[in-house]
Amino acid sequence: MEQTVTFVRLVVKGRVQGVFYRQTTKEKARQLSLQGWVANAGDGSVVIEASGPVKSLESLISWCWQGPPASKVESVDVEWLEDNADKSCLSGFEVRPDIAGLG
Repeated sequence: MEQTVTFVRLVVKGRVQGVFYRQTTKEKARQLSLQGWVANAGDGSVVIEASGPVKSLESLISWCWQGPPASKVESVDVEWLEDNADKSCLSGFEVRPDIAGLG
């Protein structure tokens, strides 16, 4: 049975920068065999774009509410993206440089 692959964008707010949130997100996403990226946003949030099976993405979303031990997550905004979005550049899961304007 083939699993449907979809895409999600998450914006995680709270004490999530400077607490290894990006690195531990990368590790969790790789454990779940997801593709995508994670980056700090200029507003203090962390932005994640990931693709993979819905069950794996739901597991990532649940994990994001907890994060690493030093984090204090206040909210996780979830946006399910259209399957036809241009995600051809996603290969593996990486930590990207800080980004402005997202979050």
